[in-house]
Amino acid sequence: MLLSHYQDILLEAGCDEAGRGCLAGPVFAAAVILPPGFKLRGLNDSKQLKAEDRTRLRKLIEEKALYYAVASVDNVEIDKINILKASFKAMHLALEQLRQQPEYIIVDGNRFQAYGNTPHACIVQGDGKYASIAAASILAKTYRDEYMQSIHADYPHFGWNENKGYPTRQHRNALREFGETPFHRKSFRLLPEQLELDLG
Repeated sequence: MLLSHYQDILLEAGCDEAGRGCLAGPVFAAAVILPPGFKLRGLNDSKQLKAEDRTRLRKLIEEKALYYAVASVDNVEIDKINILKASFKAMHLALEQLRQQPEYIIVDGNRFQAYGNTPHACIVQGDGKYASIAAASILAKTYRDEYMQSIHADYPHFGWNENKGYPTRQHRNALREFGETPFHRKSFRLLPEQLELDLG
């Protein structure tokens, strides 16, 4: 059972991102503030859930959360500032959009760039421990998946409707055959053979 909050004194937001390991598309992040004692059957780390369960839970999260927001940073910005900074920026953008600013932030993972003077805690595998981080992971994942689905029709060879921009065999084979799209992250090693080219 996930814990509803990390601490019970300050208004707390959970944050998580989706899409850091992708070769194409934006990185998305969400911030979620849940009511005290929040419980939702089936809520878990988005990576542990089926797509239909994520969709169902997203609707319930959006209905029951006190506040939530989702933001993204596109591949062009990722190439400029690097994926780690882009992930932090997406989280900050989501936090800024909350109608009520949190007094405490919990973040999935072991690194975070401080959001103003708001205290925070980094929690490794936090999306499997705390409800607000799990909820943020589901929102970030479902919003990002919808975005990749929306651009799939223009670049069907890459299979983004299924792989969502992650480096699957189909995605990399399409890169070899058709080359990069405007949505690819040029700062990433898109193909394994690029390492050999870089060393040559």
